[in-house]
Amino acid sequence: MRLVNHERNAMDLRTTPVHLGLGSRAKPVEGFTWDPEVLQAYSAAVAADGAEGRMVMIFDGDGLGDHWESHPAGDELVVCLSGSVTVTRDVDGVPDRVLLGPGEATINPAGVWHVVDMGGPTSILAITATLGTDHRPRTDTRPTERVVTPSPEEAP
Repeated sequence: MRLVNHERNAMDLRTTPVHLGLGSRAKPVEGFTWDPEVLQAYSAAVAADGAEGRMVMIFDGDGLGDHWESHPAGDELVVCLSGSVTVTRDVDGVPDRVLLGPGEATINPAGVWHVVDMGGPTSILAITATLGTDHRPRTDTRPTERVVTPSPEEAP
């Protein structure tokens, strides 16, 4: 995994996310995967951006999300590019559902647990705060056990 300073070629946001950092910088993240070691390396590489850092990525899918997540350091923008998506937030134990079609968006507030369900083949664009995202397995309709993606301060 490495951040690229000046990419001039087209890139696929499905495989190469872009990190938005301080100073209005945009850097492609080559070699990104959801592997814990790569996530730790990414967190360390963007630590100086703190709570202002954002990851921009496209996700394709179909079906129910397998985990809840929360971004304590900042809001997340979710944009439906094609298909349909339901974003469910856990607001004080009450599910708050937002249905999105192509071109529609919603904002998940900082610290609010949410899950994304795709109705048929769907593509979404997410702009996510990168610092300290938490994940919980989806075992029912509400978040349960906590699994943390380490923040740069927690990375080895």
